[in-house]
Amino acid sequence: MINEQALKAYLLEKFRDAQAVDIRKLGEGVQGAGFLVEVKTPAGTAAYVVKGLFPEGLGHDYSSDRAAVFLLDLDEYKNLPRHVRALDVLAEMDNGTVKSIGGGREYYLLMERGEGRDYFHDLKELGGKERLGPSDVIRIRAMASYLAGIHSAKKESRPLYWRKVRDTIGHGECLMGVFDTYPDGVLSYEAMADIEKLCIDWRVRLKRMAHRLCQIHGDFHPGNIWFRKDDDFILLDRSRGPWGDAADDVTALAINYIFFSVRSHGDVRGAYLGGLRLFMSEYIRLSGDAEVLSVVAPFFAFRGAVVANPLFYPDLSDAGRDMIFAFTRGVLLAERFDAERVNDYLGEP
Repeated sequence: MINEQALKAYLLEKFRDAQAVDIRKLGEGVQGAGFLVEVKTPAGTAAYVVKGLFPEGLGHDYSSDRAAVFLLDLDEYKNLPRHVRALDVLAEMDNGTVKSIGGGREYYLLMERGEGRDYFHDLKELGGKERLGPSDVIRIRAMASYLAGIHSAKKESRPLYWRKVRDTIGHGECLMGVFDTYPDGVLSYEAMADIEKLCIDWRVRLKRMAHRLCQIHGDFHPGNIWFRKDDDFILLDRSRGPWGDAADDVTALAINYIFFSVRSHGDVRGAYLGGLRLFMSEYIRLSGDAEVLSVVAPFFAFRGAVVANPLFYPDLSDAGRDMIFAFTRGVLLAERFDAERVNDYLGEP
């Protein structure tokens, strides 16, 4: 769990007068293990503790989760009276060395620049079409094919699958967190709670579906899909972990055919309806995953909360917003999603 040689090298660098460093395990609990570090100097021996977290369960599945815990510890231990102080946060690198990542006030990601035009442009253009054009079909098939491809990578881990379902409902960036950003008066707290409770019921059902765990993008919405030409696209902003349910990616895109049509027409019709039908059918044909229709409900609920949020889409009318909420409840109350019934869901109580 800990690279003793690399840790000793770090400590000898940090404590320039150190003559020797001794490391031994103190013990472990449910979340992780602790190690006693004794640094011998001419002035005496100083004792420290290094803590590590186990890499699965309790929301610690990814290295970024564990980093977040320790960075918060570094910030906050000093602010509570009588609490031991945290000195640094250490990172073990790919080459085995240990270095400090503590002390930052903010953190930033440096990445490549993407070129192209996001899929929102295509969705806006669908509003003036009665049916999909050839280029629309090509792009929808390309996206469905891409998802079927990445979703074919499977993983056995019940904790990770349960985490994805739990996060979809309760994460600060997902359903409950998005609801908490709503201005008062848009949707009553009671109505939000009704949707949340229905999602909790779905969580019970999906706990039995851990076999569905697969590689995902995690935020496969139009703003993160940039087409360069024809069926050639790149992706931005993979989010909230590399493993989950295919339904997360499928609904992230599918909700937009519904949202854009409701915003433009007051129901789902024309090229938008054609886009929804084609995307769902093509994805199922290529992936062989017809079961996805039986698990999409809570993922649609999360995406519905996003597109109905006036902070994100202030130009959606109150009537359109009510339709999205009706769609969310309708899908949650159904046993299985049926794209042919999409306008029925808009009228569910």
